Amino acid sequence: MHAMDAIKKIPTSLPGVVILEPRVFGDERGFFLESYNEKAFEGLGIRERFVQDNHSGSRRNVLRGLHYQIKQAQGKLVRAVEGEILDVAVDVRRSSPTFGGWEAVVLSGENKRMLWIPAGFAHGFRVISESAQVLYKATDYYAPEHERTLAWNDPDLKIDWKVDGDPIVSAKDLRGVALRDAETFE
Repeated sequence: MHAMDAIKKIPTSLPGVVILEPRVFGDERGFFLESYNEKAFEGLGIRERFVQDNHSGSRRNVLRGLHYQIKQAQGKLVRAVEGEILDVAVDVRRSSPTFGGWEAVVLSGENKRMLWIPAGFAHGFRVISESAQVLYKATDYYAPEHERTLAWNDPDLKIDWKVDGDPIVSAKDLRGVALRDAETFE
């Protein structure tokens, strides 16, 4: 098997944001997959270097985001290893033809899909299942002084989070700003 055969690339409505479907090998013992292979990713056009891995655990209806760093911008490779999330990317590059556009993708331990979100996009997710374990690789280090938060419920974005009731949102995320008032990329 060639490295390129290990992962299928599925485009989204946002250029650069792609769904990645790893090849899964299963038998009576369980399964095996490569969640990251530098050669395979290079073959898919993803040549960024990852410097940090993050892991979050959350319960149903927790909504995290929408986060991005205005300096030390991070590309993120996101996957849910357990449970199910609605993962959302928002284009915050003013010069982009898809500025303010968003994409929502279901990632789960079952479907084993990953979402590649390059730098220049805000990112967030909502937990659909009882709980979820989310892992993501980042292309730059966390820099709280450069972190910005878009309002998850910005009426101009009209993101359909498919929320049943009120989401559970952190105090920081409740202070998120509307895209029209946000510091963005050129």
